[in-house]
Amino acid sequence: MVQEYQSPVRVYKHPFELIMAAYMRRFPKCPLIPVFVDSEVIGENHSDDGAVSVTERRCVIDIEAPRLLKRIAGVDYLYFLQKNTLNRRDRTLQIEVHNETFSSRVVVRECCNYTVHPENEDWTCFEQTASLDIKSFFGFESYSREDSHETVRQQHQEGLCLCIWRLVLLRLFRVPGKEIIEYYLRELEEEGVTYIPRWTPPIVSSTAMAVPVKAGPDSRDPSYTSEQVAGTPDDKLDADYIRRYLGELTPLQESCFIRLRQWLQETHKGKIPKDQHVLRFLRARDFNLDKARELLCHSLTWRKQHKVDFLLDTWERPQLLQDYYSGGWHHHDKDGRPLYVLRLGQMDTKGLVRALGEEVLLRQILSINEEGLRRCEENTRFFGRPISCWTCLVDMEGLNMRHLWRPGVKALLRIIEVVEANYPETLGRLLILRVPRVFPVLWTLVSPLIDENTRKKFLIFAGNDYQGPGGLVDYMDKEIIPDFLGGECMCEVPEGGLVPKSLYRTAEEMESEENHLLT
Repeated sequence: MVQEYQSPVRVYKHPFELIMAAYMRRFPKCPLIPVFVDSEVIGENHSDDGAVSVTERRCVIDIEAPRLLKRIAGVDYLYFLQKNTLNRRDRTLQIEVHNETFSSRVVVRECCNYTVHPENEDWTCFEQTASLDIKSFFGFESYSREDSHETVRQQHQEGLCLCIWRLVLLRLFRVPGKEIIEYYLRELEEEGVTYIPRWTPPIVSSTAMAVPVKAGPDSRDPSYTSEQVAGTPDDKLDADYIRRYLGELTPLQESCFIRLRQWLQETHKGKIPKDQHVLRFLRARDFNLDKARELLCHSLTWRKQHKVDFLLDTWERPQLLQDYYSGGWHHHDKDGRPLYVLRLGQMDTKGLVRALGEEVLLRQILSINEEGLRRCEENTRFFGRPISCWTCLVDMEGLNMRHLWRPGVKALLRIIEVVEANYPETLGRLLILRVPRVFPVLWTLVSPLIDENTRKKFLIFAGNDYQGPGGLVDYMDKEIIPDFLGGECMCEVPEGGLVPKSLYRTAEEMESEENHLLT
């Protein structure tokens, strides 16, 4: 006995690549599908050019059946095996699913296809078919009094098995699949992702392929130059330029950088990032070209959507920020990196959020990062060597439970998420001084959002440990240690203080902001 299901063709008025980004957000589990408990990848293969990816998952389903029914049938969860074949070149995704639980008695198969709309290449079609094939089912009515107890038990169990699978199919096919994709599309849009470029074959220039690379990550052939890799004799990326502005790169790293830069020039006809910025994204993904390109494309879309390139020239800091935000730039460290000082313990984070809102504080942090990029370029020219990141000194003296006010922590977590996605490898070192007892609570909240490579750059000093050997004098000249840390240099960073409650916004204003956040 076979029961079949055929869905109507659904049409998404969005490009295939964007639909795939939304679809992938359903894993490893989707809160919009309560019965979909979890999934794990059990196999993954990619073609040499990266066009085709095959991913196999084991999915866990918790059907909304009476507990007694599940106990009699001998199951708590049901397991599916899913095989996804994504062809980026042809812009198709084929999904094949079959059941692992009760597979000897009932065979459940599902096949889904995402394809490009035949009349509009910027639209995506979805089709779904499924079948329920009963291989071995006796039924409640088919046994006689002469049947053994074991036979009757088995018949009951198989009947219950079929009941459960029918419940599964009814529940799964009622899942609003289109609404789920559209939900994640809105989520992507809120994060600034409205366009994902189509897959293009890896760019490998013939000259780059001809470059001989000796054993060892830093060795080079004397005849090797970046001009050969770039493929144009007048390209500015010669060896002196790379050493002066980008730093030492292995031949493989240099090749990845050239390829990503060429790809940007071919696909982004307008303004493209500066070389130092492109290199940061490669370093953030350990020079994995595909991962770095994806991260960079998302960031470029975000910057364009929110006009971040013009932020330093157009945004005026509110006077309240100038008075109560206790942070500012202060000389440079021993490596020539710009030094930013933040007196977090003296800052009324709750008051700033209540008075200014999350949006203004986020713009403040973005302006700091943009200013940091500009100062790195200036220091690179001044010192004659690459300065690609800055140092941040955070003084925790005065940090207390007031700083752990829930909306304030929420704003902090969102700021960290935006900065991690769009300013990778811009922090060279973070010096955290005079940490109080409440610090471990704050660290537990924020550390999961911080990249592992970034966390390795954190140096934490309790009490007055920063004053001894291995303290601040190892990272900055004694002459520039701020006066509030026992140094001789007058630091112009504001001391902060409590924001007057008379400046707080109304509850209606704070609620209205939730619908207009910069993500």
